[in-house]
Amino acid sequence: MKLYYSPGACSLADHIALEWIGKPYEVQRVEREERAADWFRQLNPAGAVPVFEHEGWVLTQNTAILGYLADTHPEARLWGDGTPRGRAEVMRWLGFVNSDVHPAFKPMFGATAYLGDEASIEKSKDNARAQLRTLFARADAQLDGREWIAGPRSVADPYLYVVTRWTGQAGVDVGGLDHLAVFRKRMEADPAVRKVLEVQGLD
Repeated sequence: MKLYYSPGACSLADHIALEWIGKPYEVQRVEREERAADWFRQLNPAGAVPVFEHEGWVLTQNTAILGYLADTHPEARLWGDGTPRGRAEVMRWLGFVNSDVHPAFKPMFGATAYLGDEASIEKSKDNARAQLRTLFARADAQLDGREWIAGPRSVADPYLYVVTRWTGQAGVDVGGLDHLAVFRKRMEADPAVRKVLEVQGLD
């Protein structure tokens, strides 16, 4: 198994999942400018991380990779409690992070730069921050009385952790979301997570 990642990007979630699984794997760091290179575009024409290779097969898209890892390593119990409802809960929160939270950061990553007008660009960022505050408040409510977002630990947790890491740089107010703060501390106290952060050169 091999993961191509960029430090701090959403591929961090896959890296953590691989470390949780505990089977041999390798990683290759890909800088932002390298994602436009021909060799990388052959792996993923979208020029994005994560890219995952397994026995000559290439898989892209974060949720697809996380799901594949959970399916191929059932002993790691990354689909929650293993019941149909448990798996559905993991998918619910994985979808929430992937489809609602992650795209909401786009204005802070330059997606509205095409507007040209600085005031309009900043307004789009302010709107995104307000939307993200609402989304993180939902996650905070879900974490009330739970250690992990779907109940048992699952592939949804590292992805949620990644987007919580983005809030500081993006200027998203998560103050008062105490359950979310405890979740982040729990993740960062995990030895596997600490190892991955060290490998990626992250604080």
